[in-house]
Amino acid sequence: MLRELVAASHLMSMEQLPDAVARHAADSGLGDVVIYVADVRQTVLRLLTGRGHDAGQDPGDEIPEYKVEGTLPGRVFRTMRPVKGQVFDDGTCHRWLPILDGAERVGVLRVTAGEDDEQAMDDAAYLSGLVALLIVSKGPYSDSYSRLIRTRPMTVSAEIQWRLLPPMTFANDQVVIGAALEPAYQLGGDTFDYALAGETVHLGVFDAMGHDTTAGLTSSLAIAAWRSSRLRGAGIPETGQAIEEELVRYDGSGRFVTAVLAELDIQSGVLSWASYGHPEPAVIRGGRWVTTLNCRPGTPLGTDLGVEPELCSEQLQPGDRVLLYTDGIVEARDPQKREFGLHRFVDFIIRHEQDGMSVPETLRRLIHNILDHHAGHLDDDATVLLVEWNGPPGSDEDAMDALRQT
Repeated sequence: MLRELVAASHLMSMEQLPDAVARHAADSGLGDVVIYVADVRQTVLRLLTGRGHDAGQDPGDEIPEYKVEGTLPGRVFRTMRPVKGQVFDDGTCHRWLPILDGAERVGVLRVTAGEDDEQAMDDAAYLSGLVALLIVSKGPYSDSYSRLIRTRPMTVSAEIQWRLLPPMTFANDQVVIGAALEPAYQLGGDTFDYALAGETVHLGVFDAMGHDTTAGLTSSLAIAAWRSSRLRGAGIPETGQAIEEELVRYDGSGRFVTAVLAELDIQSGVLSWASYGHPEPAVIRGGRWVTTLNCRPGTPLGTDLGVEPELCSEQLQPGDRVLLYTDGIVEARDPQKREFGLHRFVDFIIRHEQDGMSVPETLRRLIHNILDHHAGHLDDDATVLLVEWNGPPGSDEDAMDALRQT
């Protein structure tokens, strides 16, 4: 099944994917295969049929949409664990499985198989992994898929930002990275980036002045300059200077960008960082907020004021979580003008960690909690980038279990 599906996928569009998956799965005894994908904001799961202008038309007898909260498919998405569904008189049942691209949650898969057929469940798990890879590879070239995973139109600035972002979740046996940002459909100048290079994880959070298309262009230029510089092997101070020069040279809007640039050595757990007029990162250790990473900041990037930041370092302990964020996270105000605040932000992360919530689910709930605090509408972008160091190589034999349990 997997071999033939891979072979067929080379000349397959996103629109052809659902029928092809169902056809090849049926040949291996997995019946009634359907695919649901999460929307951008991760509030609903939508049926992917491949038909119509939004790849979701003609659902037949299937339910077109499930909410992430309060439904069985939503539970599978939230917990990243398979669940048995409806049982039928013929001894078969529905099985719901998460569709995961590595640690990134794409959606959920439903199959029909024998209630006690463990081989079928193994096959379904492999199938869900392949479906994730196919969706991720075909999705960027499908407008109908892009329409399906949106619940409202995007601004031009948000369109730019989402196309540049890395996956919202990454995990291996040494590090877990999760991110979230709002307002998803009206992003202005907030963005983030991360990448691995050997034993180093590069992390960056950026907040461009303003909340319009120009702000999006400014932060995109900063991200491009950051990537270009780090790929040449430059360190944090040199990379910050490269971003500064690009913004001064090419951005005639006069906008500036605040940022935190960081590097984590995943062998030793040493975190190095520099701040360019940006909120200070926070560290959670052992279920407690232990420190704020104070470091003499430089001036925001693009101001051409020449004040260089201090390059600082912190020795992390296995299990430590570092929170990088923009001011929109803590400055979101409710209708009574009360700020969400740094203490509430960190306490939210700690409480959900103690409840055994995964990193991506914690951040999903954080963003929705902030939206609720602000009566559903943010006046400023709110972005958080969380990195958890699990210790040196070999300290955790199962990275996915670590992701689910931490």
